[in-house]
Amino acid sequence: MGLFDKIRGEFIDIIEWLDPSEDTIVYRFQRYNNEIKYGAKLVVRETQVAIFINEGQFADVFQPGTYTLETKNLPILSTLQGWKYGFNSPFKAEVYFVNTKQFLDKKWGTKNPIMMRDPELGVVRVRAFGNYSFRITDAVKFLKEVVGTQGDLTTEQVEGQIRDIVLTRFTDYIAEQKIPVLDLAANYNELSGGIHNHLKEEIEEYGILITKFLIENISLPPEVEAILDKKTSMNVIGDMNQYAKFQTANAIGDLAKSGGGGESAAGLGMGMGAGYVMANQMGQMFNQTQTPNPQTPPPVAQYYFVVNGQQNGPYAIDQVSQLIRQGIIKPDTLAWTPGLQNWVPASQIPALSQQFTLQPPPIPPQP
Repeated sequence: MGLFDKIRGEFIDIIEWLDPSEDTIVYRFQRYNNEIKYGAKLVVRETQVAIFINEGQFADVFQPGTYTLETKNLPILSTLQGWKYGFNSPFKAEVYFVNTKQFLDKKWGTKNPIMMRDPELGVVRVRAFGNYSFRITDAVKFLKEVVGTQGDLTTEQVEGQIRDIVLTRFTDYIAEQKIPVLDLAANYNELSGGIHNHLKEEIEEYGILITKFLIENISLPPEVEAILDKKTSMNVIGDMNQYAKFQTANAIGDLAKSGGGGESAAGLGMGMGAGYVMANQMGQMFNQTQTPNPQTPPPVAQYYFVVNGQQNGPYAIDQVSQLIRQGIIKPDTLAWTPGLQNWVPASQIPALSQQFTLQPPPIPPQP
């Protein structure tokens, strides 16, 4: 390297910062041992602010534009350096570029569940998450309060502090509103706006402006949500007795369509009978919880039959009546009910024999 190249390398002619990243907030111009040349060019691009620091003291601040570094453009630095009548020699100073663009889609969320007292559910735990955007509005204050003596600074190093403030203010604000947990989803916009205003004053102390704050979700623990889902299902079903009858009618219709024979009919009949008994019991339990003075319901008679060599049942009496009308159960069909020791023809059981006599006779053949 020649003498000219060596001299040229000792002085800085252009000071600028081209940001190759998406998350750098502060960049300290790499001067090393080189000095800034008198008359050098300073290029400050849009969404940037350049700050000169002399021996730890803040000096001149430059907004976007191109500047020639002379005494008239460096009034504070000239005073600190004692340049009363100008200067012709290189000088040393630290130059920081601060990125003032908006940093978008930054995430926040609760690390641990938040305890809340709900007027309907009592004490509950909720989690919440969302996103926010921010930008630097006071570069000097940001350097003093956050950056200090660091060099480069990224959003990751700032987000942790912002998240802590967000979560504290979020918890405080949500508790003050006293909105039932089940109604929070309908108030996300209002809550987001209120918390945004709640954050501004404290965040601005660091020279930062929160430009947008959004709540995406506030949720209960999975086990609580599962219970609420079951409660909703019960409300949709309504009258459990009517629901049980509806399910039974569908099962009998499916059995009749199958022809009443074979293993499929037997299996369907057994499943239908068991389902009816279970649904009936659920209906009785539901009615007991709704009645101030519950009474013990009478026992439901249960009947079993042998159809195509397979045991079917248990059936309630109204189910048996429908199966008789379908021709699936006949007077000679073997039947059994609690209290009998052996299987007997259905016509020999008094309660069933009446069902056969109540049935209309066969339709006579058409001429």
